[in-house]
Amino acid sequence: MPVTADVLPGWVQADGSRMAALRLTLAPGWKTYWRAPGDAGIPPQFDWSRSKNLEATSISWPAPKVFDQNGMRSVGYEDTLVIPVRIDPARDGEPIHLRAKMALGICSDICIPHELEFDAEIDGDTLTPTPAIAAALAQRPYSASEAGVRAAECNISPTADGLQIEARVTMPSAGGKEYVVIEPGLGDIWVSEAKTKREGGAVIATSEMINVQGGPIALDRSAIRITVLGSKHAVDIRGCSSR
Repeated sequence: MPVTADVLPGWVQADGSRMAALRLTLAPGWKTYWRAPGDAGIPPQFDWSRSKNLEATSISWPAPKVFDQNGMRSVGYEDTLVIPVRIDPARDGEPIHLRAKMALGICSDICIPHELEFDAEIDGDTLTPTPAIAAALAQRPYSASEAGVRAAECNISPTADGLQIEARVTMPSAGGKEYVVIEPGLGDIWVSEAKTKREGGAVIATSEMINVQGGPIALDRSAIRITVLGSKHAVDIRGCSSR
């Protein structure tokens, strides 16, 4: 099997939620994708509907890597991926039956869609963090304030097919050649791979956006998400102002 998976039950947090994780183990030479996988990738999707005593989930993605494959870039992971999942139970103090499906893409020489199923009874009241989950949480991108972001501005202009967005983020270098991913915060919007460059104290990225349904695009600047991936760290920026 190119990928196997299991559930790490984790620990109970002070607010009563639970920090658990999905662990994916990839065979040598295989990769899978981040939430925004790039032009060559397949975005992962989760279905938690068959779970019991589950009110809500929230995923914390570790910072991904950028891969060059067949002249295209993709964003994702290799080897072992631990995906921390905050779980809010519907009823405190009772076990959580986590039954989930994960649709994802996996790649070696070719890329194929794949589906994983998770089925685990999560119980217990341990307060001790699981080392593998704690390590994955520590690999999350920095927030804008942690990374010293001084400004995040977006210039949006119409094109023949949709919109062009130019994001200018004033921040210290994230290390090496930086790669920017822009997410519009809307479904059914295709976003091209960003053309990224650095000019002094700012990293500048330009992407095209097209509504896959053929309609107009109504962007909410506060919902735009900009991730800067560098050799030292990644930065997660929520929202941008007009220029």
